[in-house]
Amino acid sequence: MDAVLVTGAAKGIGRACALKIAQAGHHVFAGVRQPRDAEDLAAAGQGRITPVMLDITDEEAVARAARTIAASPFADRLAGIVNNAGVAVAGPLEFLPVSELRRQFEINVIGQMAVTQAMLPLLRRSRGRIVFIGSIAGRSALPITGAYSASKFALEALADALRVELLPFGLDVSIVEPGVIATPIWETSIAAAEKVLEQMPPEAFEYYGAVTEGARRRALGGMKGLPPERVADVVLHALFAKRPRTRYLVGRDARARILLQLLPDRLRDRIIASRLASISR
Repeated sequence: MDAVLVTGAAKGIGRACALKIAQAGHHVFAGVRQPRDAEDLAAAGQGRITPVMLDITDEEAVARAARTIAASPFADRLAGIVNNAGVAVAGPLEFLPVSELRRQFEINVIGQMAVTQAMLPLLRRSRGRIVFIGSIAGRSALPITGAYSASKFALEALADALRVELLPFGLDVSIVEPGVIATPIWETSIAAAEKVLEQMPPEAFEYYGAVTEGARRRALGGMKGLPPERVADVVLHALFAKRPRTRYLVGRDARARILLQLLPDRLRDRIIASRLASISR
């Protein structure tokens, strides 16, 4: 039996991945931050999920998680890590607090690399794999979610560079790029965005009120996206297929966004602005 570490496993895509991997017969170290989530996953895993208290922005917590896995019977059988933990910060970039921008990158980029660095000694021993949960937003940026897209664009760059760096050692790196997936991140990001907007000056609403409303309604529509299990199926392939892909697009909307990116920039901009305006009405 091999083992896999999944970060951000409490809900959404992370939870779906943890359960899918466990159901496939592997052991899962599930990174969570709340004891109640640990208890829930342990019960759902039927002996194949070991919760690990893990805040990926806490260096000591990351080191402790690495020590936990190294001291387990799976120290030489870590088949891979799934870097899933993340948040979505929203708001017009002109008025977005720099502290929120830093938080976005601290979790979605720096935290991901901190976990990867900590687990690489074990992955080298097992020739395991690294899977990043990116987003189509990492290849196609939209207004109001620019900070989130920037973090996912950065993750694309890290995955590309890391894949080549680790090539001589037989370690594969893949990035999964979902479109709209029905997960709690939409509700969480909307609530967080509303708090951020409350801190902004009146000019923010004067300048960006319509486009912000369009983005909010689009986020509400995200709750009707594909089930997270669709992403989990792809992650399982990336972890255990004989020849994993470097990139996995998930969802028709993700493919449509790729096509949108092929258009001339000015035309693309007008289409996006027009679409957001129609949603906000």
